[in-house]
Amino acid sequence: MEFLKAASLRRLPTSKWSLTTRRQTWTCTSCLSSSSSSPRRFTTSLPRLSSTTDLPTKPYYVTTPIFYVNAAPHIGHMYSMTLADVLKRYQSVLHSRPAILLTGTDEHGMKIQQAASNKDMHPKQFCDETAEQFKELASTAQISYNRFIRTTDTDHIQAVEHFWFLLQEKGLIYESKHEGWYSVSDEAFYPESQIEKKMDAFTGEVFMASVESGSKVEWVEERNYHFRMTALRERLLGFYGENPEWVVPAKRMGDVVDWVRNHLTDLSISRPASRLSWGVRVPGDASQTIYVWVDALINYITAAGFPNWQPGRREVGGWPADVHVIGKDIVRFHCVYWPALLLALDLPMPKKVLTHAHWTMNRTKMSKSLGNVVNPMYVMNVHGADVLRFYLMFEGGIGNDADYNNDNLLVKHKKYLQGGVGNLVSRITRSKLWNLKEIISRSPRGRIEFPEDNLATLPAIVDKHMENLDPVSALRAIMEVATQANALLSEIEPWRLKKSTTREDHDLADEMVCLAAESLRVCGILLQPFLPTKADQLLDMLGVLPENRTFKNTELFSDTSYGVPIANPGKGREDSLFPALYQGLQAAEEKLRTVKKERKEAKKRQSKAQRGKEVDEWWKPEASGGQS
Repeated sequence: MEFLKAASLRRLPTSKWSLTTRRQTWTCTSCLSSSSSSPRRFTTSLPRLSSTTDLPTKPYYVTTPIFYVNAAPHIGHMYSMTLADVLKRYQSVLHSRPAILLTGTDEHGMKIQQAASNKDMHPKQFCDETAEQFKELASTAQISYNRFIRTTDTDHIQAVEHFWFLLQEKGLIYESKHEGWYSVSDEAFYPESQIEKKMDAFTGEVFMASVESGSKVEWVEERNYHFRMTALRERLLGFYGENPEWVVPAKRMGDVVDWVRNHLTDLSISRPASRLSWGVRVPGDASQTIYVWVDALINYITAAGFPNWQPGRREVGGWPADVHVIGKDIVRFHCVYWPALLLALDLPMPKKVLTHAHWTMNRTKMSKSLGNVVNPMYVMNVHGADVLRFYLMFEGGIGNDADYNNDNLLVKHKKYLQGGVGNLVSRITRSKLWNLKEIISRSPRGRIEFPEDNLATLPAIVDKHMENLDPVSALRAIMEVATQANALLSEIEPWRLKKSTTREDHDLADEMVCLAAESLRVCGILLQPFLPTKADQLLDMLGVLPENRTFKNTELFSDTSYGVPIANPGKGREDSLFPALYQGLQAAEEKLRTVKKERKEAKKRQSKAQRGKEVDEWWKPEASGGQS
């Protein structure tokens, strides 16, 4: 361990890499001392994460997968991002804990090389364009990331090369011929036991495919480098045995353990550069390109400052990660390959891996060929980010796949947001029959009992769900309490009691208004990680001061200072907290029709102009070879 610390901290010449500029034009690593026969060490500056500057303790560190840029982002990408963002905000906003969220893009590998070639583009240019789409998604979805990492970033490339050197120095890399079934789509080799024949339902083509992913595979024979992963089998199994809840949900841990026990082989960790040129070259051997998954997984420690970890301050950068958020299709890479690589260098393991299920449409897996891929940007442009965030978190699947349905989105919004929380806040803040500030300052209570899930226990329930990495259940618990409060308000009807002539009725009305307001306040505080904009608006309408919006403020009747709106609660349905969605949908569809019509007309004009140009050029002497 001491050797590894010393090796990680030695500073080496940066050669052609300049560390004075944070972002610069990417240079292929094969250009770096390709003539040198010995591997070199590399260093990099610590990542510029403002939230970790001079922090005395470890921040909460949550990561999304880094998304492959061979296609535009879809609803599954946003789901991963939103899960991670909710976990981060829960710590930073509610518990005032320094927190880091890492997201980004995976930009090397055969799929990128082929996709760029198909578009007649340089791979880096192709990656630049697609990475911007993922950044736009993160921004629009209100993802509070601290760094958007790209595997073409200079500090990441150097971290990968340094990691390779440490593996090589420990004797865990060897060169040999490799034969096996390789999936370009999955960027992975599969053993014979994991291969089956399949038939394409549309073309009738019979092909070999991975049992695990269903992706087409091809037989590959090549000479490359291997990682002695089988040497770590017992250490991996020992780690799983000591940490049975490391993978969430627990049912996927069984698959991980089974893979290591029955299918683990040494891992091919390079490809011949003649076949795969787009990637990080093996230090000292430019004829080989480092396996894209080894490259990609290291991003999590790159962002945490590897390899420039100072003695006693490694955790300041966040490592080990508190949670890796990933889709269930990449469990093996994160729960077998990644821990094996970390164990090889005696590096700390991530504390948890949250593996979520997929989104389907009409119970069918989304795919471009079927045309059933949901574009999250379109949904957010129509309904707003908070509405989609709510739907994804409320309906999303951790253990089992969830089915996306636009009609269901409208139904859930109307029931829980528009008719639930939104209706409740309008009833409480807009009425002229009572003075909310005066009622809250007295906090009348005693006769009304909250049904079933008691409001007083909601914070503890939510906290337990979040501790178990189950934000879906946490959100449902919040919504259930808000629904119950609304139903109770309708049952007691304080607006009717306020018109009574008896003091007893007036007191009962005040008690109900106070309890409803407290329900809104507590739910609003707990909703902040899920609905960043709308939860803030709700608390502003109630007049809850910004400093009184943390988890400790969720105790019932602990805040008697609110009641005077900071933001206008509005007067009607259109300016309510959650207006009806169909209004926005109609407006958006009308706008889309207008845009499509304008584009169609512009295309006609362009086509007509082009035809005219071609006729003009045909009559030019040079266009007809000088013949008149």
